[in-house]
Amino acid sequence: MSLLSRLKHYYAVLRVKGTRYALSQAAKKIYYKLDTSPATVEVGMIAAPHQEQYARWLSKNFPREADLKKMAETVEIFPYKPIISVIMPVFNPPEQFLRAAIASVLEQVYPYWELCIADDASTKPYVKSVLEEYARQDPRIKVVFREENGHISRASNSALELASGEFVALLDHDDCLTPDALYEMALLLNRHPEADMIYSDEDKIDQQNCLQDPFFKPDWCPDSFLSRMYTCHLGTYRRSLVEQIGGFRVGYEGSQDYDLVLRLTEKTTNIFHIPKILYHWRVHPESTAAGVASVKSYAHIAAEKAIAEALTRRHEPGRVTGIPEFPGNYSVRYEISHYKRVSIIIPTRNLGTILNKCLESIFQKSTYPNYEVIVIDNGSTEEKTLNIISQWLERQPERFKCYPLDIPFNYSHLNNYAAGKAEGDYLLFLNNDTEVVTPDWIEAMVEQAQRASIGAVGVLLLYPDNSIQHAGVVLGLGGVAAHSHRHFPATTPGYVCQVKTVNNYSAITGACLMCRREVFAEIGGFDETLAVAYNDIDLCLKMSNLGYKNVYLPHVVLYHYESKSRGYEDTPEKMARLRKEADYLLSKWRKIIDNDPCYSPNLTRDREDYSLNV
Repeated sequence: MSLLSRLKHYYAVLRVKGTRYALSQAAKKIYYKLDTSPATVEVGMIAAPHQEQYARWLSKNFPREADLKKMAETVEIFPYKPIISVIMPVFNPPEQFLRAAIASVLEQVYPYWELCIADDASTKPYVKSVLEEYARQDPRIKVVFREENGHISRASNSALELASGEFVALLDHDDCLTPDALYEMALLLNRHPEADMIYSDEDKIDQQNCLQDPFFKPDWCPDSFLSRMYTCHLGTYRRSLVEQIGGFRVGYEGSQDYDLVLRLTEKTTNIFHIPKILYHWRVHPESTAAGVASVKSYAHIAAEKAIAEALTRRHEPGRVTGIPEFPGNYSVRYEISHYKRVSIIIPTRNLGTILNKCLESIFQKSTYPNYEVIVIDNGSTEEKTLNIISQWLERQPERFKCYPLDIPFNYSHLNNYAAGKAEGDYLLFLNNDTEVVTPDWIEAMVEQAQRASIGAVGVLLLYPDNSIQHAGVVLGLGGVAAHSHRHFPATTPGYVCQVKTVNNYSAITGACLMCRREVFAEIGGFDETLAVAYNDIDLCLKMSNLGYKNVYLPHVVLYHYESKSRGYEDTPEKMARLRKEADYLLSKWRKIIDNDPCYSPNLTRDREDYSLNV
């Protein structure tokens, strides 16, 4: 059948039997093609030469032809087959990349799509001919040629005007979708028809079509999102909601999608993440994916503007700055509304020199004007320790208090007891073997703890050799939980700059943890069944369970001389107790520990280095 005859046939079917029937026929043709074509290796199966670990991951996880055939079969039994409008603004892309982008849509195993292309007055003559060529091939491809160049926001809105689908997915003119991309979106929508926003994982594709740098993302983490536009590709959004908020805003070019999602997520909480690579982001000299700050510096300026305006809309005044060493990452510092009292709670027993070092650092370095320090003395017998406590009672009679509680060690009970004695609106739980480095550490923690959405606030803790002791807690590592990037140098940015930016974690360590008193009371404080270990994890998970977000701050630094006060869990008795407490925690929180929403199932559960799960 000639091309003209095929087009006439499609249009006749569309007129007589409707869009869905025509698309179902297209699905059958896709299945037939998959069924009869020889097995081929999709471009996504080829990793760049220096990406050996990713190559191993791809070999285990990327869909084969047989998988795609099964997907094509499954589509036909979907009870819900939403049309997904792929939005693609175009301006002078290299021809081979433009063709690859369009071809990646045509090769989707899910046929209920339309490709809405807006050419933004491209000056290269091949662009128009290529777009017209593909539009003739498939009636699902719609093209509008803008008369004048308006930049990406206007062009995206022009493409959006062509859309008739219930959902819109964003595709850049030089990137590629994986063949199962829209299938996975539709599959999730069949499971969660309430979804308003869906995003996937992504990687990068170079000019030789080799894959590299996979980005395996967490589920929705709103504070991480203020640090970077991490949802990015592939993003799919309910069209009515996109239109409700006014589409793409002019003046945010380069970060127009970041601005869109900042506004959209203020209107919905129905946000879902597909932990699969569904998008290849093209790396070439002119692309944002190249990661060169000078290539699209205007994008970073637009991002700062978008974040700042989001803070204003949300009535959370603050200051936004880019992080020059790590372009594309941002720092938000909130204004403190009221300098309410902070109660710093420190359990201790003997080891007066260590306690004294901690107290000296607090009183000498802290710049926050309204705090008290409460030491809970768990039966100290050393005269030196008792003398040090007496000296501090004399030196700081207004700010320093000590309450004796001579009971068998129970970290949870000690802190709960101290919280009952505290006068502060904020509780700051602190180990006695820590040392303050950052003078405005309390201010920075209050900035976050004052926010209604926040539960626990944690900080960057370093070993004495300046390696990382704590930069957030990842659930499931080693079976229960472990610290993010432990033993990495303090200078490391970490996985996608996790160490150097504010991020949500499911838990943070109790060695330095702040929360509002009202939140602590709401969750019932520390669980005293957990006398020594995992009580901080349990505390944070109780907060998360009520909808609060826990947050890690990279700009607050303390030294942590870990376990100097109680030693390590290295005796049979201590190890048995640790196992018992781990079992108790798992019995309460198995589901979230096995599926940490602030981590990715595609990353290792054996190490703290964010390497791939291969």
